[in-house]
Amino acid sequence: MANLAKTLALLVTLAISLPLVAGFLGWMHPALDSFSHFRTHLAVLLGLAALLLVATRQWLHGAAGLMLAAGAFSTTLGAMPGQAFAHSDATAIEAPRYRLLHLNLGASRPAQVLSLIGRTRPDVVTLNETYPAWRQSLEAISAAYPHRLACPDPRSMGSVLILSRRPFLDHGSCGLDGRFGLVTVDFGGHPVEVASLHLLWPWPFSQPDQVRTLAPALAELGDKALLAGDFNAAEWSATVRRIADAGGFTAAPRLGPTWLVYSAPDALRRWIGLPIDHVLAKPGVVLLDARRLDGVGSDHLPVLVDFMLKPERPPARQTFAVAAR
Repeated sequence: MANLAKTLALLVTLAISLPLVAGFLGWMHPALDSFSHFRTHLAVLLGLAALLLVATRQWLHGAAGLMLAAGAFSTTLGAMPGQAFAHSDATAIEAPRYRLLHLNLGASRPAQVLSLIGRTRPDVVTLNETYPAWRQSLEAISAAYPHRLACPDPRSMGSVLILSRRPFLDHGSCGLDGRFGLVTVDFGGHPVEVASLHLLWPWPFSQPDQVRTLAPALAELGDKALLAGDFNAAEWSATVRRIADAGGFTAAPRLGPTWLVYSAPDALRRWIGLPIDHVLAKPGVVLLDARRLDGVGSDHLPVLVDFMLKPERPPARQTFAVAAR
């Protein structure tokens, strides 16, 4: 009986270790990257399984399992609840502050969403999974947010929508069957490209193809740009890294879990959900703060980001030497 318990404990530990390790090899193939999104959960399960090994006196295997679990978990610590984000140079820069609100609407309640926008007063709102009924509900704030990019939804899967207090400098563009929208916004005389993105699920679904299709458009973005959306991918995944590399985005603030099934309470969503909603910025945009807000009925938590634009350096003053006579 004791030998059976040892064997079962070892097999369980091995079964958890394999997908955990595979997630670190996501750069090799999207199938491996699909495991990376569950790294936190797999690391916790592996730690528990390793304790079973210790309990059955398999000291070496148990120690190895605990070390692997701790190492894997440490790569996600920045995504734990309560982590704040602030740019180290922010206090030294004098510039206007702006605000962006991102939300995957899902089954959100219109009244709560409108109240959230009214309370937070963002300059720009990026929304995922919008349908015709949602667009009608948002007409209630059209006076406050008169500028709108509403991408078409040819597959009736919900498209992206960008609302803005500040004027648009172009007509905007859409792609990925309405799951990507891009428009240039005037922030106090400075053009900033704002994009909303909603990727499909990871491999074996079409997410890898979408990232490849999107890469050229991201590469053309200027130095001042923001990309917000539900990437359906964790921050540490190869998918998010490919998006950041394609667009030249700086490291994203790790917000913590933002998604869990509808039936779960927000308290659980913050702790055991998946961190799949992100806001990325180009070097010309300084992210000052990024945080999750209370839920509004969606299976996603809203994300609020405060930012400013990095001032352009004045041209160097030229000096001329005057020859003595």
